Formats: sequence, structure tokens, C-alpha cells
Amino acid sequence: MILSACALDSSSQKESSTSAKKGNTESSSATSTEVKEYKATNLDALPNKTKARKDTFIAGISAPGGVFLPYFYENGWDGNATDPMFAPLVNLDPTGKPVGILAEKWDVSDDKLTYTFHLRKGLKFSDGSPLTADDVAFTLTLLHDPAYAGEQDISLTAIKGGKEYKEGKAKSIEGIKVVDKETITITTEEVNAKSLLILGGQVLSKAYYGKDYQFGKLDYLKELYPKPLGAGPYKFVKYVPGQEIRYVANEHYYAGTPKTKNLIFKVIDTSTSLQLFETGELDYAGFSADDDTVEQLKSLGFANLQVGPVNDYGFIYVNNSRPQFKDKVVRQALVYGLDRQKIVDVKFKGYGTVANVPVSKVSWAYNDEGINKYEFNAKKAKELLDQAGWKVGSDGIREKDGKKFVIRYLTRTADDPIIPIAKENYQDIGIKFEPEIMDFNAIVAKLGTKDYDFAAVSTSQILDPSDPVEEFATGNANNAAGYSNPKVDELIKKGLNTLDIEKRKVIYHDLYKELNDDPPVILIHYRQSAKAISGQIEGLHPDNFTGISASLPNISIKK
Repeated sequence: MILSACALDSSSQKESSTSAKKGNTESSSATSTEVKEYKATNLDALPNKTKARKDTFIAGISAPGGVFLPYFYENGWDGNATDPMFAPLVNLDPTGKPVGILAEKWDVSDDKLTYTFHLRKGLKFSDGSPLTADDVAFTLTLLHDPAYAGEQDISLTAIKGGKEYKEGKAKSIEGIKVVDKETITITTEEVNAKSLLILGGQVLSKAYYGKDYQFGKLDYLKELYPKPLGAGPYKFVKYVPGQEIRYVANEHYYAGTPKTKNLIFKVIDTSTSLQLFETGELDYAGFSADDDTVEQLKSLGFANLQVGPVNDYGFIYVNNSRPQFKDKVVRQALVYGLDRQKIVDVKFKGYGTVANVPVSKVSWAYNDEGINKYEFNAKKAKELLDQAGWKVGSDGIREKDGKKFVIRYLTRTADDPIIPIAKENYQDIGIKFEPEIMDFNAIVAKLGTKDYDFAAVSTSQILDPSDPVEEFATGNANNAAGYSNPKVDELIKKGLNTLDIEKRKVIYHDLYKELNDDPPVILIHYRQSAKAISGQIEGLHPDNFTGISASLPNISIKK
């Protein structure tokens, strides 16, 4: 989840940083998943600073915190910073399908419970030390340690014996077996479609990160946060807080030394990224798409530009635990009664569309067939509110059981476009809409305690269609909406309990239909971004699942 003025004013975290969910006269891609590309027309216009760089690629990053260790950082920018240094066993290709990185291949047993990873031969960490199945086993064991408090929930994979290890009842994890230095088997107790990517995550060196390991004591790792050692295409050189992170090509990378020797992530204020790209301070930058930005980038002449959908969506949390929102008929009325198309048009000016299912348009699970689009209909909204027993009072505000229908809406900025539109729309159907402006941490706190009516958010980057819907499961600790629906619970579980993508597509379509009929939140938008790449850079292909990280080994600079 990303909080902002309906998260409408910035690119997603992955996009705005190094990785990087109609008014355009030359593009209609806002209505599809198509990416429009505009090629550089005048490389002679390249800034002198750009031309002077012969062996260095520079991208922007907003606010790294210096915790450069996968699984342990809390700042998403640190996640971007670690990507070039730590390679996973398995990653996602540009379509969101799994592809081997350090793992040459993998096998899954017939019962879908045992995974066997076959590592590539001769793998090494960036210091030249060998990377073996022992390192994979160590990484998975570390994530089961009771002192681990990071965001990776390894319990989702249900590795056999993992719970016993975490509780101190076993000295090792029964389900993790190192067959030989290039082979490891992991036996789980539950089928979970996300297990492959979790088990096949970034690998940590046992010799480096495990030399001082003691069960239940992980504080020693803090000394290594600023001294990362991984097996990615680049290795760490130095971090200058507030300025930059420097990397150099890793000569031990399994696919060969990257083509460009030096990589720099320059710490920037995103409000200045366009200027920094124009003056040659950056070779790559991502922006929220609008006509002015797109036309300005095209006019530079030296930029290759990609304009296309982002792998997220924006929505409004509705606090289902409050009496006025418990009735699904009321929530349906609130969707009908809000002119979502107008909100999208005002903010995105043709570079966004209304969202109707809780997954991004780039996902293989996206399917809005048979989905009620809830097109703006004040009359329908009024009828539903009447049906639910909310009657218009003498002051024009609806009430029920002596309580007025008032919505207090949490947002971060006073210029949030939802405010004036929702005020007008909801007043028309008899609901008072009151915005409350507060900072990020205050909103997060109120969401956590369910002390809110409405709150504007956006999802984070969506890697699996289960990611954005899991929180709607009854009892989920992250269920900020306070939503509960047994059929939704069943479909969420069912969607994870098969590895067959075709079967999952059907399940998620059924889930979207149920969430459409019984909406836990108000879906608002899908949006587009503009990605600008200096014309002298070749081999950079940003995608919606890995950002630029998958391209880094192949980037070259025209001579």
C-alpha cells in the first residue's frame, strides 16, 4: 500500500526510483495495456554531461535509508538499492511469469508440495566465494528465526518443520534438504502459488551473513547493512547519504560481467527529476504521465520514451467495521454515487482509466468481463440508500437510527481531486463529506486501528494477483477495511492453492465478481507512467515487474 493524495500524484515506488500501477493526441494506450514508444530523434542534442559518460549509467532514487540487505529493509527505496547486488533464484519476466536466474531450472512434485531447485554451475558471490545450495538453505533458515521481524512472511510457504524451528523445538528445518552443492529440495505442507517466488528469492551468503549467526539473535546483521555482499550483476562501492549509491560491475556474475562498468543511483527529489534528466544528470527517469510531461520529453530529441500502464491501482478504503458501511447495499450506493471517471480525468488528463477489478491491467489475471462498471448514477445511489433505510432529513443529510450519514475522508493533500468531486457528488445524494488532511504516519496509524471512514491509497507493485486481495480475507492482520465475506475467503484461498495459471485465472475472475457485488473498497483508477531513457543507452527495457533491474547486466552506452 502506498499513501498519497489518492496516490495520484506520483509514480509507484518502483517506478519513481531506480526500478521503475485520452488527451494525448498521439496515443490511446490509456484504454489498453499497450506501451507507446517514441524514439529519440536527435542524438546530437544529448547534454554534454551525458556524452561525457562512456562507462557509467545513472538513474534516480528518492530516499534510501542505508539498509542494504534483502528481507531486512523497511524502506522500499532500499529494496531498489539492493536489487543490483543480490540475485534471486527465480524472478519474473516482462509478462509476470517466473524465469530462472541463479536457478537453471526447478521441479515441482506431483502433489505441488516439494520444490527442487537446480542451481547453475560455478555460481559465485561478488567476492569470488562460491554460492551453493547451503547458502539457499541458510537464507530460508534465517527467515524462520524468531528474531526476524522483516516484511517477508516465510510462513506462507509452510515449509515442513519451519514452525518447529522458529519455536525452538528443532535445531534445523526438516523440509529443507541440501542434496548437493547445486541442488536443494524444499518440502512444504500447503500448496501456495506464491511459494516459488518466496522460496526462490534473493540468496544471502552463509559465510558472510551467517558467520556470527546464533538462533534468536540477529542484531549482528546491522553492522553488515552498509556492507552488502551478493551475487547480482553489480557490487557495492559506496553510499553517500543524500547524494548517491555507487556500484561497479561484478566480474563474478553468472551471466558475465555487465557491459557498463559503473552504476550510480543518484538520490533525488522526484520534483526535480525532469530537470535532472534534461541536463544530463540522469540517464533514466520515470514520471507520472500527462500531456505536458510527455510533450516536453519528446521535444528534447535525445530521449527514448515509453508511455504505458503501471502495475498498481488506486482506491479508497472504506471502513466496513463501522455501522453505516456494513451493508453492502450502502457500499454499492457509495460507488454509484461517486463520479470516478471525473476524478480520473481531472488528475490524469487522459492517462488513466477507471478501475473496476482489484488487479492491474498488466496482470495475467485481469478480466473485467461480466463486471458491473458502476457508472456514475446518482439516481441509482439514492434508490439504494433509501432501500438501506437511510432517509433524507430536513437538512438534506440522510440519517438512520438517529445518526447522520457523514463521511470523514483521510488524505494527505488539500488539492486531492477527490475532495471537491466527492463533496458535490455525495451532497447530492444526501451524504456529508468532510476531508481531513494529515501526514502519512497519522493516516497509517488510523488505518491500523480502523479509526477512519474513508482513506485514499494505492497498492504497491503487484507481483501476484493474490497480493492486493489477500488483505480482504477475514481475520487478516492487514485487513484495514475490516471486511469479511466467507465466499471471498474461500476464493482467496483457492486462488493460492493451485499452481496452474489457467485455473487461477478462472478463480480470480470469480473472486472479482464477488468483490464487485460486495465491494470492500471503492476502486478508483489505473494510471500510466512515462519512462525516459537517454538516447545513448542501449539494452534498457523497463518492465512492470522488475523495473530496470533485469536490464542492468545488458545496458551499454553508444560510443
